[in-house]
Amino acid sequence: MAERIMIAMDDSENAIRAVSYVATHFRPDNAVTLFSVVADTAGLCDMNSPELTPFFKAQQSSFCQLEDKKRNLIQEACLRAKAMLVEAGWDDSLIQIRTEVKRKSVAHDIVREADLGFNLIVLGKRGVAGIRDFFLGSTSQKVIQLAKETSVLVVN
Repeated sequence: MAERIMIAMDDSENAIRAVSYVATHFRPDNAVTLFSVVADTAGLCDMNSPELTPFFKAQQSSFCQLEDKKRNLIQEACLRAKAMLVEAGWDDSLIQIRTEVKRKSVAHDIVREADLGFNLIVLGKRGVAGIRDFFLGSTSQKVIQLAKETSVLVVN
């Protein structure tokens, strides 16, 4: 029986390692969804409120351009990941790319999506944890803690 595999995607090499692992170690008859969570910046970019600090108002356009660039980088990474899977033998029709706007947190949103019928969540592990991750926990750690119904595979 074919499995439904979700690969958590961003524009990092960690995500590409996760895709490479799936391409190498899983049968190409499994359905794969390349899933990414992006920040909801549309409202902030469209905001034209007098309460915004003058500094933010002055930098708002640059900020929004950076967010658009980040979304484009994630989309490019997903397309590259899809090409890797097709090259490894996956049928194009078995690979989906899904992007959701962040609702709660990246980890919560990944698990919420996985609860819709996925058998496995695959995500890359950060190579070096920063101070923030040390105190707050990495996304992969949080996904492991939150996933009750779905298995999780963290790729080094």
